[in-house]
Amino acid sequence: MTQIRVAEAARFLGVSDDTVRRLLSSGALESGGGSPASVDGASLGRYAREHAVVPSDGLGVARSARNRFVGIVTEVVSDTVMSQVELQCGPHRVVSLMSTESVRELGLEPGVVAVAVVKATTVIVETSDDAR
Repeated sequence: MTQIRVAEAARFLGVSDDTVRRLLSSGALESGGGSPASVDGASLGRYAREHAVVPSDGLGVARSARNRFVGIVTEVVSDTVMSQVELQCGPHRVVSLMSTESVRELGLEPGVVAVAVVKATTVIVETSDDAR
């Protein structure tokens, strides 16, 4: 069983240490046991997934891609052919390369709300040596 310290669990959830302690006390999160207090990693993962807040893009469109990140365009760097568009999607920075023509057609500029849709055939997952 993976044990995650209360402070680290709080960072993952975007809440205070006290909130994690209350979640442990109420049974919403399972204790990882040990001292100092910790959270069971599997319990934290379930809680994070069940309580994730995903802003709606309001489009009501069905799609096969499950990885959708609603965010704000923070930067657009363009030349005559290609552009780099950066979005801040919650805590995640997402960068897309696209044609400058597409940037113009979509009206992408800093401050515009946009959705990054990611459909990848390869996803690389890394862990620290401590996790093994």
